[in-house]
Amino acid sequence: MAGARYVVEADGGSRGNPGPAGYGAVVRDADTGQVLVEAAEYIGHATNNVAEYRGLIAGLKAARDLDPDARVTVRMDSKLVVEQMSGRWRVKHPDMRPLAAEARAVLPAGNVTYDWIPRERNKAADRLANEAMDAGRQGRQWEPAPRPAAPAVSTVAATDEPLPAAGAGAVAGSGAVTGAGTVPGAGAAGTATAAGSVAGAPRAGWAGPADLGTPTTLVLLRHGETPLTPHKRFSGSTGSDPGLSEKGRWQAERAADSLAARGTVQVVVASPMLRTRQTAEATARRLGLEVRIEEGLRELDFGAWEGLTFAEVMERHPDDLTTWLGSAKAKPTGSTESLTTLAQRVAQARDRIIARHPGKTVLVVSHVSPIKTLVRLALGAPPDAVHRMELSAASLCAVQYYRDGNASLRLLNDTSHLR
Repeated sequence: MAGARYVVEADGGSRGNPGPAGYGAVVRDADTGQVLVEAAEYIGHATNNVAEYRGLIAGLKAARDLDPDARVTVRMDSKLVVEQMSGRWRVKHPDMRPLAAEARAVLPAGNVTYDWIPRERNKAADRLANEAMDAGRQGRQWEPAPRPAAPAVSTVAATDEPLPAAGAGAVAGSGAVTGAGTVPGAGAAGTATAAGSVAGAPRAGWAGPADLGTPTTLVLLRHGETPLTPHKRFSGSTGSDPGLSEKGRWQAERAADSLAARGTVQVVVASPMLRTRQTAEATARRLGLEVRIEEGLRELDFGAWEGLTFAEVMERHPDDLTTWLGSAKAKPTGSTESLTTLAQRVAQARDRIIARHPGKTVLVVSHVSPIKTLVRLALGAPPDAVHRMELSAASLCAVQYYRDGNASLRLLNDTSHLR
């Protein structure tokens, strides 16, 4: 299966050449132009060319971490790096050779192409590089700068905070609070933000101002309990497809009561699994809506682990479980999916929902892994962050997505309606 298509914009600079140096890199969806990741780092005393290469490497690694099979077009205003990486110029300088080799090793050679662009078309990466150098001069690490036009930055809501109505809430600027995390492989100080791609709604130019219009709000509801839930048994997309237990049906009704009282849900979308459809139908009946099925919201395929507890998997498949917990690219025993491929599927489902229902509040009824993944992507957290979240049965989360690509987590694991 062909990988996702990304555009990497990279830049680096040195104030003195050599002198205090930094890089910036942006990963965009090739079809929509939406920013998926921003990375920048102050790298100390270095030349322009070293900084340019470091920016390229960070951008390629960020794209690879989104999809190891990605096909990437690199756009840079460094003629030297573009021509050397394209194979038209020899890499003569000894400081450049290891950097060029590292860049070539990130993705298969046939998956990456290089385009030279004038500096005025590389403003986003140039801005990040200068922000990184400014931060280094002040003795701090780079952090995404809030856009001046944005109102107060939103924060993660406490679990008892009411869900935002459609259009409510502030947008964080350029990923601030909406998700700062280290880009794997970008260096100890390399930082990245995931902005949350919105298909069909590109920003006003690739370096345009923030769009503070009405966001699309996804209210994320985990399904109610099934007979497997209290025992914490793996229950994915290829198992027995259990329905809700008596307690699960009660939980679904309580969630429906709470959502109906808030009165903000305009669309109901669910995974095709029985437990999510039953949970979604409780709210849809109360609101007079239909449940729309989105295949991309189904749970991860747990393969041979289906129906087993964590302890049973540890006993029967200890090496596979340890590998899976340590690598997003690993798959459960006999499974067809890793957390990396799950993230691709879930991100595509998210983008379809946002494109179909812009500016609306959409109830998304799904499972533990897809919901954790949506939260992780909104925050720009690394893949293993999904193992550090707790999502109770019938709990609510909420994420708002803005047209400029920013995402804001508004609620996490709210169970107040079940008390």
